[in-house]
Amino acid sequence: MKKIAGLWVLIIIFSLSSPKSYSQCSICTRSVQQMGERPGKVFNAGILYLAFTPLAIGGILGYKWWRQNR
Repeated sequence: MKKIAGLWVLIIIFSLSSPKSYSQCSICTRSVQQMGERPGKVFNAGILYLAFTPLAIGGILGYKWWRQNR
């Protein structure tokens, strides 16, 4: 159990410490490149921010389901 928890902690740390995350589709990339570097960084941050909420909800529900069926 401790090994699995440690593995999850490492995965989360490596995911959050990634210096560059490119989360754009090819069309969005082309559009943002025309605006400059700053809007591209903000656009990436917005995509990651919006992706966090459903993933967090899924993780919480999965954890509760796992705890009940243990």
